[in-house]
Amino acid sequence: MEVEEPRGPDIPVTILTGFLGAGKTTLLNRILTENHNHRIAIIENEFGQENIDTELIVQSDKEQIISMNNGCVCCTIRGDLSRVLTDLRHKRDRGEIQFDYVVIETTGVANPGPVAQTFFMDDAVAAFYRLDGVVTVVDAKHGPQTLDEEAAARDQVGFADRILLSKCDLVTPEECEALEARLRQMNARAPIRRVDMGNCPVDVVLDITGFNMNDILEVDPAFFNEGHHHHHRDDIRTFYYESERPFDPAKLDRYIMSLTSVYGEDLLRYKGVLYMQGSDRRVVFQGVHMLAGADVMGPWGDAKPVSRMVFIGRNLPEDAIRRGLDTCLA
Repeated sequence: MEVEEPRGPDIPVTILTGFLGAGKTTLLNRILTENHNHRIAIIENEFGQENIDTELIVQSDKEQIISMNNGCVCCTIRGDLSRVLTDLRHKRDRGEIQFDYVVIETTGVANPGPVAQTFFMDDAVAAFYRLDGVVTVVDAKHGPQTLDEEAAARDQVGFADRILLSKCDLVTPEECEALEARLRQMNARAPIRRVDMGNCPVDVVLDITGFNMNDILEVDPAFFNEGHHHHHRDDIRTFYYESERPFDPAKLDRYIMSLTSVYGEDLLRYKGVLYMQGSDRRVVFQGVHMLAGADVMGPWGDAKPVSRMVFIGRNLPEDAIRRGLDTCLA
């Protein structure tokens, strides 16, 4: 009798976030109408002010499931996200609905952190769903004021794996460039792309592998050496750490545990490719708030071993964290 090996999570999930009016619903409609070879389950928050504008086939008030004419389904969160995801999977297993991808649209005033944490904390979810990435939409016209006034909007930028800049036609090129520079100061690891939401290529939203463990750190360290000045009191900032000396694994493990226990709520995203004493292989780690994971990757080969880490968070004591990491070096 053959024993079937357990499968890894096979349903990718994109978290789509952005402040009220940024263009998320327009982007969702774009995703739903383009031929992208996915059957998508859209999970919407019941506090949304706009509805997906598409022809409906069946609506079940009892289940809060809406089937759409393109094979996608939509449901409204009226409870715990993990329960909704589990219910959707059970319906799929029973053949009641079909989907191979999930897009979660958060409410415009929400911090996406708790949504992302669901995919790390809930074993029933993590066994079947794989977080592909967080995509944040920023309104070029109203974004600067929103970032000034709304902490949730700054959190949304900090969590992003990719930032889409909408409504660029409503501002001058100089205003757009200034906003992009501000966003890079806040989150230097997320690529920024100017888009027309009604014509946005779907591949900039889906299958971006923003949460994959890999040996590429998507931040340009030179950005931090160019003397960028910012004139905003943003509490979300990015800082970068690099060392050619290897880490002592036990010391670093203890330090990261203490760091996340003290600053976990303010550590939005962090990621690193690490050079560890006694190992010829890269170690990649990343985390959200207090939840961190690590994976051993391929050997350094001809590349010079070096640790590179990026932290994105709210009012983090950058100098103290740098000194703490220094104490973990072998």
